Amino acid sequence: MAGAPSSSSHEPAASPPKGALLVVFLTVFIDLLGFGIVLPVMPRQAEPYLAALGLSPMGVGAMIGVLFSVFSLMQFLFSPLWGRVSDRIGRRPMLILSLVGSVVFYAVYGLAVTLPPERAAMAIGLMLISRIGAGIAGASVGTAAAVIADCTPPERRARGMALIGIAFGAGFTLGPLIAYFGLALFRQQPWGVGALASILSFIALLIAIFVFRETRRPGSLAAKEFPTVSRTAAVLGMPAVGGLVLTYFLSIFAFANFEATLARLTKEAFGMTDDDNFLVFAFIGVVLMLAGGAYRPLAKRLPESRLLAAGIALMIVGLGGLGVVAWLVHRDAATGIPAVLEKVFYAAASVAVVGFAFVNPSVSALISRSADPNRQGEVLGVNQSFASLGRILGPFAGSLLFALHPSRTLPYAAAVATLLVVAALRPRAAAEGPRP
Repeated sequence: MAGAPSSSSHEPAASPPKGALLVVFLTVFIDLLGFGIVLPVMPRQAEPYLAALGLSPMGVGAMIGVLFSVFSLMQFLFSPLWGRVSDRIGRRPMLILSLVGSVVFYAVYGLAVTLPPERAAMAIGLMLISRIGAGIAGASVGTAAAVIADCTPPERRARGMALIGIAFGAGFTLGPLIAYFGLALFRQQPWGVGALASILSFIALLIAIFVFRETRRPGSLAAKEFPTVSRTAAVLGMPAVGGLVLTYFLSIFAFANFEATLARLTKEAFGMTDDDNFLVFAFIGVVLMLAGGAYRPLAKRLPESRLLAAGIALMIVGLGGLGVVAWLVHRDAATGIPAVLEKVFYAAASVAVVGFAFVNPSVSALISRSADPNRQGEVLGVNQSFASLGRILGPFAGSLLFALHPSRTLPYAAAVATLLVVAALRPRAAAEGPRP
């Protein structure tokens, strides 16, 4: 192709900046801590303000849904932009800019929840601004994945991508726990969660400024065009990439059905309290983290396509098992729920989470290996964008389906049906294979 960069720019640096992968891991981990700290308490903090505005219970629920969904909507819109610009000016400035945004907007959240009920409109407005801003700032996960692609050769790409999954699991685990103990530390002050999230994001910012060195040479010829819808369409039209992005989107959609209904299922099935659910979410995060750790040695011996197939199969088994648990709880509610069902619930949830932990890095690695190295940020940003779309639509569908039938099985049935479609699509994507 005329004007293409030299082949040397198509490969990861022979000697990547020292500690680059560790810094990316810590940056994503601490950033996810901020997300996990706010997530469990936001509905309870928003409810009094929404009630003060005179909203009906349905209106309160809808507005809380907006506060959740707008974060992922911003990631959907901005992930390709972050990635594309990082291809042009470098990874480091984009990661620093995103972390500055996290510091500012989590602090805005802390300010919002200190306002009195008579200023409810301003409080909700600031909470919405904080969620929009934090979502835009959090759209840098694709850029973090591009750093890994910069620093790892293709044969080690899957092991590198697994680091992001481990960071997600660790952040998802410790975030709710830090929120739980942090509120006690601040003597239940409502601003405590925003302050903690902002402080931790500031720590990640300092790491990025003083430790992280650039992994990508800015100004490559492939990155001169500004991100547009047509550029995103061009990425989806790349051989193998479009099918893998669809696979990832559907997998995220299916898993989000589980995430959105988990707390409601544990409450209805086993009578778990809010504090119990902190521990349930922490358990899920631990499994996600351990599964990510187990994936890395497996990626040395097995191709990503086989690990992807295994992950999809495990998700089908696990989410199907949760549907069975929900059905049995509904069937036995009048006569007494067998104690063993709670153990089956944990087992099924673990299998589903392990499967998801295998799908995530496998898809990212296959997409990265299929893409032009000068467009890693753009391509991986598009992938994260559609993952965010799955996190918007999945919780909406799961929450709606959960309420449609008293057995509470519909979200899990829909997730399994979606994954069967993924399993049918996967052989085609695998047959296309990565770019040599």
